[in-house]
Amino acid sequence: MLKGCVHMAEVVKPEVLEAVKNVSKDGRISCTAARKLAEELNVPPLVVGKAANELKIKIFACALGCFK
Repeated sequence: MLKGCVHMAEVVKPEVLEAVKNVSKDGRISCTAARKLAEELNVPPLVVGKAANELKIKIFACALGCFK
């Protein structure tokens, strides 16, 4: 696998799931907050995006296309 890439079948670590849960408000997290969290956790933004998807948390205000 290429460095920085995330395979959709990969399991998101519990600490990433917990961090996304803690940062989100009302089932939502801003793109800016998600990117900052990814940097703090030293994971690719797509890992935070995958965690948000698993938790049914919406990423909003995203114009960069970092999250799918």
